[in-house]
Amino acid sequence: MRRSEEASAAEQEEAPLVWSARWSLTTRILAVNILAVALLAGGFFYLDTYRTRLVDTRIAVMEDQLAMLDSALEAARPDQRQRLIGEFTRATESRLRFYDAAGRKVDDSFAHAPPTYTLRDPELQPWKRDAARAMDRGIDWIVGAPTYPDFEEPLDDRAAAWPEVVEALRSGVEATRFRYAPERTPLLSATRVVDLETPEVMLMTLNARDITRTVRAERFRLAVVMAMVLVASVLLSLFLARTIVRPLRRLARAAVRVRLGRAREVVVPRLPSRRDEIGTLARALSDMTQALRERIDAGEHFAADVTHELKNPIASVRSAIEGLGRVRTDEQRAQLLAIADEDVRRLDRLVTDISDASRIDAQLSRTHFEPIDIGLMIESMLAGRAARAEQGADGQKANGPRIAFARPRRGTTMVMGDGHRIERAIDNVIDNAISFSPPDGLVCIAATRLGDEVHVRVDDDGPGIDPAQREAIFRRFHSERPDGEAFGRHSGLGLAIARTIIEGHSGTIAARDREDGRRGASLLITLPAGDGNETVA
Repeated sequence: MRRSEEASAAEQEEAPLVWSARWSLTTRILAVNILAVALLAGGFFYLDTYRTRLVDTRIAVMEDQLAMLDSALEAARPDQRQRLIGEFTRATESRLRFYDAAGRKVDDSFAHAPPTYTLRDPELQPWKRDAARAMDRGIDWIVGAPTYPDFEEPLDDRAAAWPEVVEALRSGVEATRFRYAPERTPLLSATRVVDLETPEVMLMTLNARDITRTVRAERFRLAVVMAMVLVASVLLSLFLARTIVRPLRRLARAAVRVRLGRAREVVVPRLPSRRDEIGTLARALSDMTQALRERIDAGEHFAADVTHELKNPIASVRSAIEGLGRVRTDEQRAQLLAIADEDVRRLDRLVTDISDASRIDAQLSRTHFEPIDIGLMIESMLAGRAARAEQGADGQKANGPRIAFARPRRGTTMVMGDGHRIERAIDNVIDNAISFSPPDGLVCIAATRLGDEVHVRVDDDGPGIDPAQREAIFRRFHSERPDGEAFGRHSGLGLAIARTIIEGHSGTIAARDREDGRRGASLLITLPAGDGNETVA
């Protein structure tokens, strides 16, 4: 069923909102864009890994440098030792200490040459350095960086003050350490056991300020990029929210005014410049409001017309009943009873047609459409009409206008619809043609298929329809009837009901001149052709 499938598809598209159900649209847009910036902030985690790799690489280089220095010291003469150590520390900007097996310091590069690095006192540095260190600690806490001990120069410089030296003396294996200098720059240390004249442990320390400068520079660049992206995201989010939320609010306010009904003509903005989904929604709401207004107007007019149409027969019945008490003869009494009977029949026809006219739209929305051969339907209708005319049933006249039907080939005029309703519409059109045709006239009916449409044409020999009235004849209670017709025989709803039925089947019905140029009117019904292989609801 097509309509039920569309309804179920629409229900499936409505995914329930769980965690964001109470958020405004602006908040959601901001949240999504800021989340993208938060993902960008993950670069700080990468920088922590990057710093770790730099430290590991520097320590590995220190171990290699100590190995080369060990080889050089073994090959050098004793009087060349101090020169080699001095050149080594100047080249690597490091400090070398030597501890004997008893843990005593036997040599120190700073004792023979100017220091290659100086540990700076953070108390003597400007506030910008304090801010940078605070930022470093904050980022380390956010990314969960390992906590390293702070470095303090030992007052008693012995092997016991250096855990890595103690470890090297005990196990004979090189050891390394990472500490933070007072100004929170990496202070790296590496050891190596050397065997000169007596076993000694060589301790190399290095204040790797360049690592801190590199990491801070990368963090600064990332922070600048993040700030720019954040500002751009917020501005774009606000712009997007403005272009989405504001028109939605306008539409919501207009919908509320329509619901309250305080303004007779509520203008729902159509947003013609918008070609997106919001523009489509605005135009759909505007069209829906216009259709609703037309339906309300039609309902009000229909109620007024019903009241007007019912008043005449009711007044006539009342007059006849009141007159029964005043008449003296049976002939007059019989005449009044005949008038009352005719008015009651007229009321019955009016109520039946009014009931059908008011229910057709709702019934068509729930009707199952099936394949219908229009040619066979009309042929069956005309056969039944002829049988009733011969019997004089249902008011049919045997001496009325003749009806000619050009029957199409079976299966060529297939449509999808409600057979009973389509038959009612065509029957109303035929009744209208018969009522306007003279007794010796001819009503011509034709059903053909043209492309993707089925055309049903009904021509009569009546006076024709004024072009100015060709739309009015489909209005409810249209009262222009042929001369000589008894008053009240038609409710004025036949063609209105026919149009409602045909339009409910996505078709059209219109009045026009006859194609052969003869005097009379022609009503053309157009319906979408169907192949008979589908059933829709």
